[in-house]
Amino acid sequence: MQRRTLLYAAAGCLGAPAWAQVALTKPVRLFVGYSAGGAVDIVARAIGQQMQATLGQPVIVENKPGAGTNIAIKALIDSPADGSTLMLAANALAANVSLYQPPPYDLARDITPISLVGRVPVVIAVASSSPVHTLAQLIAAAKAQPKALSYATPGNGSTPHLAVELFQRAAGIELMHVPYKGGAQAITDVLGGHVQSLAVNALEVLTHVKSGKLRVLAVMTPKRSGIFPEVPTVAEQGFAGFEASVWYSLVGPRGMAPAMVKLLHNAVQQALAAEDVKQRLAAAGGEVLPGSTEMVTNMLATERARYEKLIREARIQPD
Repeated sequence: MQRRTLLYAAAGCLGAPAWAQVALTKPVRLFVGYSAGGAVDIVARAIGQQMQATLGQPVIVENKPGAGTNIAIKALIDSPADGSTLMLAANALAANVSLYQPPPYDLARDITPISLVGRVPVVIAVASSSPVHTLAQLIAAAKAQPKALSYATPGNGSTPHLAVELFQRAAGIELMHVPYKGGAQAITDVLGGHVQSLAVNALEVLTHVKSGKLRVLAVMTPKRSGIFPEVPTVAEQGFAGFEASVWYSLVGPRGMAPAMVKLLHNAVQQALAAEDVKQRLAAAGGEVLPGSTEMVTNMLATERARYEKLIREARIQPD
């Protein structure tokens, strides 16, 4: 009887999930390639706080802004692949291998995808004093006078810049790009009448829309934003299937053990199910994106190819 019990116990261990057979032995550093207080930082702190209970280790957010997030990505690549160093990455992770030459890293070789986290819309907005009230009117004005209508973004090669470049191709228009060093100054100049329109993430314009200073013409996610439910998507306004949103994913350095990836993926999925995380992302205008590791792997490959084509054809260069 004792021998049979031992055999059953052994069989039970063999059948345990792979992620249950590994554990983190030290605090987790979660890199963010942007300054504290922005949308990526807010999301990183929200999921990090929830992941701590699952992982049994503190999750410490470290902001490493600069070089279009390449500083943070380089720090991640140079870190041990034991699960103790991660990064909450956004679109720049897929775009930078084409935007910067020579490529600062090999996306497929140097990065281990773990999980999708969430999505926040890029919005197209104008000052409330603008005669443009709809996306159709903006398109009509741009077609009447190519390159006469200007739009501000947080910088060359930023996600909003790439989003508008994609939209211009879909709509068959040409706008004049005015890049800034961040969204705040871009918004200031649109409010001051120096630039006619604006593309930034939804969170950055929220207070100005509430105060009546800005008007949002369209959101670029597949579904309407929770903070701008009255604003139609680009897809709803005649461009079926169009999407150019800001996405967030959790990644690690190359060489991570599959069991560790599974452990971390499981922790992210539990965090995304927490009401606090859902509410914080909703407050930024976005939504959580639970899903498999295969989903984020495929998305990174698809986005890299899409950005490579766009950056090459539009001859986009970083600031």
